This record gives sequence, structure tokens and C-alpha cells, in this order.
Amino acid sequence: MSLAHDARVAIRPATVAQRPMRTWPEVNNPAAWIVAAILLIMPLIANGFFLIEIFATTLILGIMALSLMFLAGYGGMVSLMQLTIAGFSAYMVAVFGISGNANISLGWPWWLAVPMALALATAFGTLGGALAVRTEGIYTIMITLAIGAAFYYFTNQNWAIFNGHTGINTVATPHFWGVNWRADIPFYYVVLAVAALCYFAVEYLSRAPFGLALQGVRDNPRRMAALGFNVNAHRIAAYAFASFVAALAGVLQVWNYRQISPGSVSVGACIDVLIIAVVGGITRPIGPFIGALIFVLLRTFALDFLVRLGLDGNRFRLLIGLGFLAIVFWSSDGVIGLWQRWRQSQRPAAKRPGGGRGHG
Repeated sequence: MSLAHDARVAIRPATVAQRPMRTWPEVNNPAAWIVAAILLIMPLIANGFFLIEIFATTLILGIMALSLMFLAGYGGMVSLMQLTIAGFSAYMVAVFGISGNANISLGWPWWLAVPMALALATAFGTLGGALAVRTEGIYTIMITLAIGAAFYYFTNQNWAIFNGHTGINTVATPHFWGVNWRADIPFYYVVLAVAALCYFAVEYLSRAPFGLALQGVRDNPRRMAALGFNVNAHRIAAYAFASFVAALAGVLQVWNYRQISPGSVSVGACIDVLIIAVVGGITRPIGPFIGALIFVLLRTFALDFLVRLGLDGNRFRLLIGLGFLAIVFWSSDGVIGLWQRWRQSQRPAAKRPGGGRGHG
């Protein structure tokens, strides 16, 4: 299935090219403005639990899945190490910053620890991407999954740096300008700002020359190489950008829970990020955030729902799996695909392609 609809708009037939092109950003989309307004006033209508455990967590997971969507949707590379990169970034924040494990943490202020964590996590992801781009298809998935599994077992067994299976607890969070930025409302707006920046950055890159070239590399790497493009360089650059996005999510994650442990970077959690991206849809940057919201709601409330039905609450992942199967079965492009199919079904027949009637 080709996902490069934006890159090919110039070579479509004249009858199709006359449709209004999507602008960036989509300022004429009322739904986008409504969603943005709701997100901005969320602290006024939601309590602390929903603000952090539902919406802030959704945005953080959405950022992680967004990095995977960028690689899979625009580069055709399915990476299962995006959560690993986020976890590496979180560990580096704890190691270089201040935490309850004074024998491990170096005690740097957050404004030094965070840039160092972002730089090292981006380098880590870029190096992993340089290994992964030498393969294609299922082998890329297996290499990135192997990197994630290796990092999980390494953190679980290493005590000198990662404190073994216990992890690093009581990680210090930013406190400046007289504001505790881990308080519910300030932290929510920090997460929202980072999520918005990542979203618009991906939207911009998808229309920039680099993004269009990356989509060309995804569709036909041999032709792009014949045209003089360095295929591997574009793919590695895509991994570098996606790694930086995932690293940002890792910083927010460790600030959210104020601790990091091997359980946060387990193989199962790596697969969860893939599920989030696929359920939401990997053709649009908004898809990962939709998938993250569905995942967080199911993870939070499915247990109570099963208990009320008299079932074992520990099997709440069964509902997540069934929801994943249902969405993928009905739409290969997740919720975004279902939404687009519904909108097309609501259009008048005369406005559908080939649906007009003559008046002769």
C-alpha cells in the first residue's frame, strides 16, 4: 500500500489535481481548531487524574508512536526500538541528573542533564538505525526488536549504571521561575507544547524536500539511487530525527513517573507502541495520538469493566487485543482509515469520483 499521496499530487490526472490541496497547517479545518481549544482548556474541565493519567500520558505515548509513524509511514521502516530509545533517554536523565540513588546519579542540574540525555539517546537511535537500514522488511523489525530486548536485559542485570531490576527512583524534576513544573497543570502544558512541536515538525518534514525524498526512497529505492539520492543516508537521517522525537518522550516519561526501571523498556512495552501507531493509523501524524488515547482508555478502565462483568480483571489486555484485531480487520489504516471511509460514504453521490450524472 502506498502512502505517498502528498508527494504525488503533482502527477495525478488533471481532474483529480483540481481538488483543493491540503495546506500546512490546516487552518481551514474546524475540527482541528476545536480539538486545539479543548486541549488548551483541559485543566479547567478535568481533574488531576484525568489531566495526567489520561491526557498527559496519551500525549507522551503519542509522541513515542509518532516517531514510529514517521519511520513506517514516510520511510517504510517499521522500528520496534522507539520505546527503547525513549527509555535510554529516561535512564540518562536519571543518571546525569538528581535522583534518590545518589551513588549512581551524577547530580547535574536538569538543564544540563536533559540535553545530554537527548544527545546520547539520539546517537543511540541513529546507530541502531544505521544497522537496521542494511536490511529490509521482517529483518528490520527483528533487528530493532533485538536491540530493544538486549537493552531490557542489560538494564535488568546491570547494577553499576542502571541499578538492576530496581531501577532509579525519585528522579528530580524541573523547578524554576518559582514554578514546580511537575505540578499537574504546568506539566500538562509542557507535555502539550512538546507534543504540538513534534506533531508540526513531522507535518512540515512530510512536505519538505527531505520528506518527499524519503517517501520516494520508500516507494522505489533503486530509482531514487539512480537519480543520485543516497538511499541509506536518507534512511539514517530519518532514524536520527525519529530518535530525537522518541528521546523527548522519554524525558517527559521519567518526569511524569519520577522513576525508570527495566519494566518500562520491556519487549511487551515496545510492541505496545507499534499497536498504538497501527490502531491510530500510520498515514497521518494525528494517528498515533488517536491510537494512544484508545490504548490509555482501555488500559485504565478495562480492568474495572471486566471486574463488573464478573471476569478476571488481570485479563484486561484481552480487550486491548480484541480492539486491535477489530480495527485492523476493518481498516488497514486504523481509525484514520475508518474515519475517511465513513466521510466518503456521507458524501453525495454526485460529488464522489465517477458518481456524477449527465443531463443530456
